[in-house]
Amino acid sequence: MKLRRGSFLILVSFLFLTGILISGALAQEAKEAITVESNRKAIELVQTHANYLWTLIAAALVFFMQAGFAMVEAGFTRAKNAINIMMKNMMDFSIGSIIFWAIGFGLMFGATRNGFFGTSDFFLSSWSPDGDQWILAFWMFQVVFAGTSATIVSGAMAERTKFVAYLCYSAFICGIIYPVFGSWAWGSLFHGGGWLEKLGFIDFAGSTVVHSVGAWCALAGAMVLGPRIGKYGPNGEVRAIPGHNIPLAALGVFILWLGWFGFNPGSTTTADTSIAMIFVNTNQAAAAGALSAMIVSWILFKKPEIGMTLNGALAGLVAITAGCANVTPGSSIIIGLIAGVLVVLSVLFIDHMLKIDDPVGAVSVHGVCGAWGTLAAGIFNMGGTSLKLITTQLIGIGACFVWAFGMALILFKALDMIVGLRVSEEEELEGLDIAEHGGHAYNDFQVIN
Repeated sequence: MKLRRGSFLILVSFLFLTGILISGALAQEAKEAITVESNRKAIELVQTHANYLWTLIAAALVFFMQAGFAMVEAGFTRAKNAINIMMKNMMDFSIGSIIFWAIGFGLMFGATRNGFFGTSDFFLSSWSPDGDQWILAFWMFQVVFAGTSATIVSGAMAERTKFVAYLCYSAFICGIIYPVFGSWAWGSLFHGGGWLEKLGFIDFAGSTVVHSVGAWCALAGAMVLGPRIGKYGPNGEVRAIPGHNIPLAALGVFILWLGWFGFNPGSTTTADTSIAMIFVNTNQAAAAGALSAMIVSWILFKKPEIGMTLNGALAGLVAITAGCANVTPGSSIIIGLIAGVLVVLSVLFIDHMLKIDDPVGAVSVHGVCGAWGTLAAGIFNMGGTSLKLITTQLIGIGACFVWAFGMALILFKALDMIVGLRVSEEEELEGLDIAEHGGHAYNDFQVIN
């Protein structure tokens, strides 16, 4: 009896200890499983929040570029038109924000079967985002790009354009011209999918999509407008019309350089390590562009000319925008150096040979160097280059010119017939600040010339 009772106690103790051990093991396993799963979700949540934060910070930097463009344009033109320039840069973004929300975003990123523009989600679904807030962050980043494309035109058409005509144009580019081409190259970033990206077209942050679109529209506008009074002599000789505030223009370039650190790295819309190389490429191309433009202007004009040097920095920034994520820092320097040379030669060619008056060199900086940068993205591609890739890049460049220049030419001709595109000779001589806005930018220092 004592043996049986002892055996029973031993058996019960064994089972009890075994149960404790098994329960402990299961509890530990469950604890580990919960920890791994919770860590994974926590990491995903942190990454998601970081993506939102980085994308919106980058959007703010790109928005600040509006101030840079305003400063550059105002500095390179005359004091009597400064208010007009501020108003244009203010209103093209304001109008563009509404139009891109209502029409442009859907055309650019709506789901499509034809590969040419969005055919669904025509209106931004911010009325009822269904808990998905990413559409709002993504839209905010995209609208500042649309505003950038529109504001490029302002400089090329400065000092002689009717304000009402400019407002009409701004609505059209943000609503139709920019979004349609953007859908060809970037549609798959959201719901769409364009024919150019299906070919393998490379334009990471918009050398062509943003800058060349704006520049080719600017070229059409400048051609329809004609040159400013006094720009060319009776025999076609070029007469310089100096800007009234070069330090202001230089400040604008520095602001744009800063903003480009949102423009290019922000195009990842992801807070990860890839943005480091994009930052470096962006900076190096700008520095190289400023250097080469200074050297070329020094050779041609016997002095290191400030205007060309400033535009050289912008040329480098525009050129690296297409390939900033797929070329090396060494290649970015080469791309910037070539852009700096190109912008000087292009400004002189457009001014002296084509006799097209572009007060800030917008067509050269954003159009010519945008095309070069897009081609360079294929030539210097880290993943390897090929004849097919180069051909695709050239197709994209050509398609952009045909679409943007062709549509803008029709638009400006129509505006010229309907509301008039150019101010009167009297208003141009007096200055648009008085004629269009009834004020002076510098009340105590105003000079009419």
